[in-house]
Amino acid sequence: MAVDLQLSPKQKRGAGEPCCEPVVYPDVARQQAERMAAVAKALGDPIRLQLVDVLRKHAGKVCVCELTPLFDVGQPTVSHHLKVLRRAGIVDSERQGLWAYYYVHPDALEEFQHWLIR
Repeated sequence: MAVDLQLSPKQKRGAGEPCCEPVVYPDVARQQAERMAAVAKALGDPIRLQLVDVLRKHAGKVCVCELTPLFDVGQPTVSHHLKVLRRAGIVDSERQGLWAYYYVHPDALEEFQHWLIR
């Protein structure tokens, strides 16, 4: 079956003139996108993803000394990953003496999860 297309010569656009209209527009506001990008970036490391997984499954707060043996890295590296997760607002900690106990914020991933399943 042959299709007859009407072709027209290309026309030069003026400076700053868009080539076409966007097909869709984002539903996510800039600030919300920045928050979710920080969460995605923090979860973009395999160790950090596993740390969140362990903390989510744990019933209470977990000492960093309990987390370190789970990974093939030292305690300073685990602490660094936990610091990145804290900055992103995914986990928080409580100090008791020399040790820090970590836990996942219950609603930390809610916004991100809600956006993913929409």
